[in-house]
Amino acid sequence: MYSKILVPLDGSMFSEGVLPYVRPLARAVKAPVELLYVNDPKRLAPFSLPTQGGEYLERLAESFHGIAAVKRTVELGDPASVIVDLAAAQAGTLIAMTTHGYSATRRWLLGSVADKVLHGSANHLLLVRPTDGDAGGEAPLKTILVPLDGSALAEKVVPIATELASRLTLEIVLVRVLTRVYFGPPDTILPLFSQYVPNPKELWAEARSEVDEYLASKVEELHALGLPHVSSLLLESSAGGAAAEIIDLAKRTPANLVAMSTHGRSGVGRWFLGSVTERVVRYSQDPVLVLRPQ
Repeated sequence: MYSKILVPLDGSMFSEGVLPYVRPLARAVKAPVELLYVNDPKRLAPFSLPTQGGEYLERLAESFHGIAAVKRTVELGDPASVIVDLAAAQAGTLIAMTTHGYSATRRWLLGSVADKVLHGSANHLLLVRPTDGDAGGEAPLKTILVPLDGSALAEKVVPIATELASRLTLEIVLVRVLTRVYFGPPDTILPLFSQYVPNPKELWAEARSEVDEYLASKVEELHALGLPHVSSLLLESSAGGAAAEIIDLAKRTPANLVAMSTHGRSGVGRWFLGSVTERVVRYSQDPVLVLRPQ
């Protein structure tokens, strides 16, 4: 499934917050792990060695059990550039990292290493919001939430989600967010034109019916593949609230992973600021697996 899991670390407990997710994942997909420490020339103290970090990675490597191989790599350069280049050098590499590191900030920062990797890499990316908990154990995942919008591009993440669900014995929940459209109060519509204005209730009922059929067909497809624990959920939102609904659902679903494509219905072949996926990545407190369809 993955040829390698690349794990960037910066020496902080915050960056190590991804490790509880990497350990069971690497074991399940039988992928080697590469722990990466990048010495940033801009942050190196005077007269310090540009190779520091080796002992740190050695200590963390000892916490991996049952993994085929754990490689330790120390590099010198711009962290984001090194991460992107190393991942691109080997097809099938998954990058797994936290949304922030030693700065200890509790919010996503535009221009941060994670932000640059997110926008600069074509590899699959697992982003984890770190906590103050122990990074020495394993995260007990139970559910994969898969938001869809009806487009073929958004559905590119489904095979990855099903493979992970099969290997990690997880439940799959297919999610579709339907946005209400407000036409204004009835008394604002002139009688002469009322026959040309669509009935909001009828439109909503028709839209719900179409989405229900779509989700049911996708669930049936996955059941046919031998995946018994698959369900679907239709959420309603006001205009522009799809990301908020997904984030709220993730918050209410314990031990979950959100798996999304970087673009969907728009068909835009790049990551764009303000997309639903980007909003989920930026504001969700739950781990997010991001897939950029090729």
